[in-house]
Amino acid sequence: MAGALEARVAIVTGAGGGIGRAIACAFGAAGAAVACLDIRHDSAAATASAVTVAGGRAIAIACDVASEADTLAAAEAVQHQLGATRILVNAAAVIDPNGSVLEIAPADWDRVFAANVRGAYLMSRAVLPDMIGAGGGSIIHVASQLGHVAAPGRAAYCASKGALIQLAKAMAADHAAQNIRVNALSPGAVETERLVHRFGSMDAARRISGPKHLLGRLGQPEEIAQAALFLGGDASSFMTGAELLVDGGYTAV
Repeated sequence: MAGALEARVAIVTGAGGGIGRAIACAFGAAGAAVACLDIRHDSAAATASAVTVAGGRAIAIACDVASEADTLAAAEAVQHQLGATRILVNAAAVIDPNGSVLEIAPADWDRVFAANVRGAYLMSRAVLPDMIGAGGGSIIHVASQLGHVAAPGRAAYCASKGALIQLAKAMAADHAAQNIRVNALSPGAVETERLVHRFGSMDAARRISGPKHLLGRLGQPEEIAQAALFLGGDASSFMTGAELLVDGGYTAV
């Protein structure tokens, strides 16, 4: 889909690795100028470098999406350096602890919601005035199949991702008249460092989690990036308030 996002400015949070990096690279290849945001500037810079080496245009910005000051500063920097934001992908997330509500400490619960939900709220709040002024755009909240169904020991994660799906619907209703489309993108298990952290190795993740998907395997970051490219561009122009499941059939049965 080369050129599908030509001359558009896109912000991708959590762009330092995994799904966020794949989305930033796909957007750059499709012609967008990409602002790569991550709490770790070196990781954001590595992604921006990957975009530019491939012939795209990108900048790196250190941003803690749970900080209102950081999100406002990032939105201002993007406007100054690239122009009006037309696409926002909220992909930032933290490694969540395993446990039920009895086992997860309140501080850990708050940390998950601060990055996964507050971050999407604050980043959207920072970018929306610019996007509205530019005539509209697309906002994508990266949720999860576990915002749609549950798994034992994942109370904080499931609750936060379910909140993102509902946030997309509410924002879609609030901003449709301003030509703002808001959708949730829900991947299944994808081969990123998050799975290595959870399962101990990618081989273990493939063995344990792969068979839970009808396709019998884990997803690749690039497969999720193609779905984000669809949601960010004109191919999805009649789609808002929706959840796009790209989960290898995890939720089908």
